[in-house]
Amino acid sequence: MRRDLEKAKDYAERHGVPMATDRAEDLLENDEIDAIYIATPPDSHMAYALKVAAAGKICCIEKPLTPTLAEGQKIIAAFAEKNLPLFVAYYRRNLPRFLKVKQFLDEGRIGTVRHLQWTYCCPDKTGEAYDWRCDKKIARGGLFDDLASHGLDLFGFLLGDYVDVKGVGLNQQGAYTAMDAVTSCWTHQNGVTGMGTWNFGSALYVDRVEIHGDKGCISFSVFANLPMRLTTPEREEVYHIPHPDPVQKYHVQAMADQLFREVPHASTGETALHTAWVMEQMIAG
Repeated sequence: MRRDLEKAKDYAERHGVPMATDRAEDLLENDEIDAIYIATPPDSHMAYALKVAAAGKICCIEKPLTPTLAEGQKIIAAFAEKNLPLFVAYYRRNLPRFLKVKQFLDEGRIGTVRHLQWTYCCPDKTGEAYDWRCDKKIARGGLFDDLASHGLDLFGFLLGDYVDVKGVGLNQQGAYTAMDAVTSCWTHQNGVTGMGTWNFGSALYVDRVEIHGDKGCISFSVFANLPMRLTTPEREEVYHIPHPDPVQKYHVQAMADQLFREVPHASTGETALHTAWVMEQMIAG
Protein backbone atom coordinates (compact mmCIF):
# COMPACT_ATOMS: atom_id res chain seq x y z
CA MET A 1 0.00 0.00 0.00
CA ARG A 2 1.11 3.53 -0.74
CA ARG A 3 -0.71 6.77 -1.35
CA ASP A 4 0.37 6.80 -5.00
CA LEU A 5 -1.58 3.87 -6.45
CA GLU A 6 0.38 3.76 -9.71
CA LYS A 7 3.65 3.40 -7.84
CA ALA A 8 2.10 0.72 -5.65
CA LYS A 9 0.98 -1.20 -8.73
CA ASP A 10 4.41 -0.85 -10.32
CA TYR A 11 6.11 -2.26 -7.22
CA ALA A 12 3.61 -5.12 -7.02
CA GLU A 13 4.18 -6.06 -10.65
CA ARG A 14 7.97 -6.01 -10.31
CA HIS A 15 7.99 -8.13 -7.16
CA GLY A 16 5.13 -10.53 -7.82
CA VAL A 17 2.85 -9.10 -5.12
CA PRO A 18 -0.80 -10.07 -5.83
CA MET A 19 -2.35 -6.97 -4.27
CA ALA A 20 -1.76 -3.22 -4.58
CA THR A 21 -3.85 -0.47 -3.03
CA ASP A 22 -3.80 3.14 -1.89
CA ARG A 23 -5.98 2.40 1.15
CA ALA A 24 -4.46 1.13 4.40
CA GLU A 25 -7.89 -0.22 5.30
CA ASP A 26 -7.62 -2.73 2.45
CA LEU A 27 -4.68 -4.34 4.26
CA LEU A 28 -6.27 -4.13 7.69
CA GLU A 29 -9.49 -5.79 6.50
CA ASN A 30 -7.80 -8.55 4.46
CA ASP A 31 -7.96 -11.84 6.37
CA GLU A 32 -5.13 -13.28 4.27
CA ILE A 33 -2.69 -10.69 5.64
CA ASP A 34 -1.23 -11.68 9.01
CA ALA A 35 1.36 -8.94 9.55
CA ILE A 36 1.86 -5.31 8.57
CA TYR A 37 5.03 -3.23 8.30
CA ILE A 38 4.49 0.48 8.99
CA ALA A 39 7.13 2.30 6.95
CA THR A 40 5.68 5.82 7.02
CA PRO A 41 7.24 8.93 8.62
CA PRO A 42 7.08 8.75 12.43
CA ASP A 43 4.27 11.26 12.92
CA SER A 44 1.77 8.72 11.54
CA HIS A 45 3.14 5.64 13.34
CA MET A 46 0.75 5.79 16.26
CA ALA A 47 -2.40 6.25 14.16
CA TYR A 48 -1.56 3.29 11.92
CA ALA A 49 -0.24 1.11 14.76
CA LEU A 50 -3.44 1.47 16.78
CA LYS A 51 -5.41 0.39 13.70
CA VAL A 52 -3.15 -2.62 13.20
CA ALA A 53 -3.58 -3.63 16.84
CA ALA A 54 -7.36 -3.22 16.60
CA ALA A 55 -7.31 -5.48 13.51
CA GLY A 56 -5.45 -8.14 15.50
CA LYS A 57 -2.39 -8.29 13.24
CA ILE A 58 1.32 -8.70 13.93
CA CYS A 59 3.26 -5.48 13.35
CA CYS A 60 6.73 -4.14 12.63
CA ILE A 61 7.17 -0.37 12.85
CA GLU A 62 9.89 1.67 11.21
CA LYS A 63 12.18 3.46 13.64
CA PRO A 64 12.04 5.67 15.60
CA LEU A 65 8.96 4.21 17.25
CA THR A 66 7.17 7.57 17.56
CA PRO A 67 8.08 11.28 17.78
CA THR A 68 7.20 11.34 21.50
CA LEU A 69 7.41 8.91 24.38
CA ALA A 70 3.70 9.30 25.18
CA GLU A 71 2.69 8.11 21.71
CA GLY A 72 4.99 5.12 21.98
CA GLN A 73 3.45 4.15 25.31
CA LYS A 74 -0.02 4.11 23.72
CA ILE A 75 1.21 1.75 21.00
CA ILE A 76 2.84 -0.62 23.49
CA ALA A 77 -0.32 -0.71 25.58
CA ALA A 78 -2.52 -1.46 22.55
CA PHE A 79 -0.45 -4.45 21.45
CA ALA A 80 -0.03 -5.73 25.00
CA GLU A 81 -3.80 -5.67 25.47
CA LYS A 82 -4.23 -7.88 22.39
CA ASN A 83 -1.15 -10.01 23.22
CA LEU A 84 0.21 -9.32 19.73
CA PRO A 85 3.88 -9.45 18.68
CA LEU A 86 5.31 -5.97 18.03
CA PHE A 87 8.70 -5.40 16.39
CA VAL A 88 10.59 -2.21 15.54
CA ALA A 89 13.08 -1.89 12.67
CA TYR A 90 16.21 -1.35 14.73
CA TYR A 91 17.87 -3.99 12.59
CA ARG A 92 21.42 -3.27 13.76
CA ARG A 93 20.75 -5.51 16.75
CA ASN A 94 20.85 -8.43 14.30
CA LEU A 95 23.74 -7.39 12.04
CA PRO A 96 26.84 -9.65 12.20
CA ARG A 97 29.24 -6.70 12.66
CA PHE A 98 27.55 -5.54 15.84
CA LEU A 99 26.95 -9.04 17.12
CA LYS A 100 30.73 -9.47 16.92
CA VAL A 101 31.14 -6.32 19.03
CA LYS A 102 28.72 -7.76 21.59
CA GLN A 103 30.58 -11.06 21.58
CA PHE A 104 33.86 -9.30 22.36
CA LEU A 105 32.24 -7.31 25.16
CA ASP A 106 30.63 -10.41 26.66
CA GLU A 107 33.94 -12.28 26.45
CA GLY A 108 35.73 -9.47 28.28
CA ARG A 109 38.14 -8.84 25.42
CA ILE A 110 38.57 -5.21 26.55
CA GLY A 111 38.11 -6.00 30.23
CA THR A 112 35.60 -4.07 32.29
CA VAL A 113 33.83 -1.53 30.07
CA ARG A 114 34.25 2.04 31.29
CA HIS A 115 33.01 4.46 28.62
CA LEU A 116 31.40 4.77 25.18
CA GLN A 117 31.71 7.76 22.90
CA TRP A 118 30.05 8.37 19.51
CA THR A 119 30.85 11.28 17.23
CA TYR A 120 28.66 11.67 14.16
CA CYS A 121 29.07 14.72 11.94
CA CYS A 122 28.16 15.30 8.33
CA PRO A 123 27.66 18.20 5.90
CA ASP A 124 24.16 19.56 5.39
CA LYS A 125 22.77 17.70 2.36
CA THR A 126 19.17 18.82 2.53
CA GLY A 127 19.49 21.59 -0.05
CA GLU A 128 16.34 23.46 -0.96
CA ALA A 129 14.09 20.41 -1.37
CA TYR A 130 11.63 19.62 1.42
CA ASP A 131 12.73 16.76 3.67
CA TRP A 132 10.22 15.57 6.27
CA ARG A 133 13.09 14.44 8.47
CA CYS A 134 13.96 18.13 9.01
CA ASP A 135 10.41 19.27 9.74
CA LYS A 136 9.99 19.70 13.50
CA LYS A 137 6.26 18.91 13.20
CA ILE A 138 7.23 15.39 12.11
CA ALA A 139 10.69 14.90 13.64
CA ARG A 140 11.49 17.42 16.35
CA GLY A 141 15.11 16.28 16.54
CA GLY A 142 15.52 16.34 12.76
CA LEU A 143 18.12 13.96 11.36
CA PHE A 144 19.04 13.10 14.96
CA ASP A 145 15.67 11.32 15.24
CA ASP A 146 16.25 9.40 12.02
CA LEU A 147 19.94 8.54 12.36
CA ALA A 148 21.07 8.79 15.97
CA SER A 149 18.21 6.53 17.05
CA HIS A 150 19.97 3.60 15.34
CA GLY A 151 23.13 4.00 17.38
CA LEU A 152 21.44 4.83 20.67
CA ASP A 153 19.27 1.72 20.38
CA LEU A 154 22.35 -0.35 19.51
CA PHE A 155 24.23 0.89 22.58
CA GLY A 156 21.34 -0.17 24.79
CA PHE A 157 21.59 -3.62 23.23
CA LEU A 158 25.37 -3.79 23.74
CA LEU A 159 25.64 -2.25 27.22
CA GLY A 160 22.20 -2.51 28.82
CA ASP A 161 19.51 0.02 29.63
CA TYR A 162 20.25 3.69 30.17
CA VAL A 163 19.50 5.09 33.64
CA ASP A 164 20.47 8.77 33.55
CA VAL A 165 20.43 10.83 30.36
CA LYS A 166 21.01 14.51 29.77
CA GLY A 167 21.43 16.53 26.62
CA VAL A 168 20.93 19.69 24.64
CA GLY A 169 19.58 20.11 21.14
CA LEU A 170 19.48 23.22 19.01
CA ASN A 171 19.26 24.58 15.48
CA GLN A 172 22.62 26.08 14.57
CA GLN A 173 22.19 26.62 10.84
CA GLY A 174 18.63 27.87 10.57
CA ALA A 175 18.34 25.88 7.34
CA TYR A 176 15.16 24.10 8.45
CA THR A 177 12.80 23.97 11.44
CA ALA A 178 14.08 20.88 13.27
CA MET A 179 17.23 20.57 15.38
CA ASP A 180 20.52 20.07 13.56
CA ALA A 181 22.89 19.65 16.53
CA VAL A 182 22.60 17.51 19.66
CA THR A 183 25.09 16.73 22.42
CA SER A 184 24.43 14.31 25.27
CA CYS A 185 25.94 12.39 28.16
CA TRP A 186 24.50 9.39 29.98
CA THR A 187 25.10 6.32 32.13
CA HIS A 188 24.03 2.72 31.67
CA GLN A 189 22.63 0.51 34.42
CA ASN A 190 26.02 -1.21 34.79
CA GLY A 191 27.80 2.09 35.49
CA VAL A 192 29.27 2.58 32.00
CA THR A 193 29.32 6.25 31.01
CA GLY A 194 28.49 7.51 27.55
CA MET A 195 28.79 10.66 25.49
CA GLY A 196 27.52 11.53 22.03
CA THR A 197 27.74 14.44 19.60
CA TRP A 198 25.68 14.69 16.42
CA ASN A 199 26.03 17.63 14.05
CA PHE A 200 24.40 17.84 10.64
CA GLY A 201 26.16 20.94 9.34
CA SER A 202 29.88 20.15 9.60
CA ALA A 203 32.50 20.24 6.85
CA LEU A 204 33.64 16.62 7.19
CA TYR A 205 31.89 13.27 7.60
CA VAL A 206 32.74 11.47 10.85
CA ASP A 207 31.10 8.31 12.21
CA ARG A 208 33.20 6.84 14.99
CA VAL A 209 32.24 4.88 18.08
CA GLU A 210 34.80 3.98 20.73
CA ILE A 211 34.05 1.62 23.62
CA HIS A 212 36.82 1.83 26.21
CA GLY A 213 37.58 -0.80 28.81
CA ASP A 214 40.33 -1.25 31.36
CA LYS A 215 42.16 -3.62 29.01
CA GLY A 216 41.46 -2.20 25.55
CA CYS A 217 39.15 -0.43 23.13
CA ILE A 218 36.71 -1.43 20.39
CA SER A 219 36.07 1.11 17.63
CA PHE A 220 33.58 0.96 14.77
CA SER A 221 31.12 3.02 12.76
CA VAL A 222 27.33 2.83 13.02
CA PHE A 223 26.62 3.59 9.35
CA ALA A 224 29.85 3.66 7.33
CA ASN A 225 31.05 0.31 5.97
CA LEU A 226 34.39 0.56 7.79
CA PRO A 227 36.31 -2.18 9.63
CA MET A 228 35.84 -2.81 13.33
CA ARG A 229 39.02 -2.60 15.41
CA LEU A 230 39.90 -4.18 18.74
CA THR A 231 42.93 -2.45 20.24
CA THR A 232 44.89 -3.43 23.34
CA PRO A 233 48.30 -2.26 24.58
CA GLU A 234 49.81 -5.35 22.91
CA ARG A 235 48.11 -5.50 19.50
CA GLU A 236 45.37 -4.36 17.14
CA GLU A 237 42.91 -6.71 15.45
CA VAL A 238 40.97 -5.54 12.39
CA TYR A 239 37.69 -7.15 11.31
CA HIS A 240 35.95 -6.52 7.97
CA ILE A 241 32.33 -7.63 8.38
CA PRO A 242 30.12 -6.25 5.59
CA HIS A 243 26.40 -5.75 5.99
CA PRO A 244 24.07 -8.21 4.22
CA ASP A 245 22.06 -7.30 1.15
CA PRO A 246 19.32 -6.43 1.93
CA VAL A 247 20.45 -4.87 5.20
CA GLN A 248 17.33 -6.00 7.10
CA LYS A 249 17.80 -9.66 6.10
CA TYR A 250 18.68 -10.95 9.57
CA HIS A 251 16.16 -8.67 11.28
CA VAL A 252 13.38 -10.22 9.18
CA GLN A 253 14.71 -13.74 9.73
CA ALA A 254 14.69 -13.07 13.48
CA MET A 255 11.03 -12.07 13.30
CA ALA A 256 10.27 -15.39 11.59
CA ASP A 257 12.31 -17.21 14.24
CA GLN A 258 10.18 -15.70 17.00
CA LEU A 259 6.87 -16.31 15.26
CA PHE A 260 7.59 -19.89 14.19
CA ARG A 261 10.23 -21.12 16.65
CA GLU A 262 9.60 -18.93 19.72
CA VAL A 263 13.14 -17.52 19.66
CA PRO A 264 12.91 -14.02 21.21
CA HIS A 265 13.63 -11.12 18.87
CA ALA A 266 16.17 -8.50 19.96
CA SER A 267 14.16 -5.48 18.77
CA THR A 268 10.66 -5.25 20.22
CA GLY A 269 8.23 -2.52 21.06
CA GLU A 270 9.50 -2.49 24.63
CA THR A 271 13.16 -2.07 23.67
CA ALA A 272 12.24 0.66 21.17
CA LEU A 273 10.17 2.43 23.82
CA HIS A 274 13.26 2.59 26.03
CA THR A 275 15.19 4.15 23.14
CA ALA A 276 12.36 6.66 22.70
CA TRP A 277 12.71 7.58 26.37
CA VAL A 278 16.46 8.07 25.94
CA MET A 279 16.02 10.36 22.95
CA GLU A 280 13.32 12.39 24.65
CA GLN A 281 15.64 13.01 27.60
CA MET A 282 18.35 14.22 25.23
CA ILE A 283 16.27 16.86 23.46
CA ALA A 284 13.63 17.62 26.09
CA GLY A 285 15.17 20.97 26.87
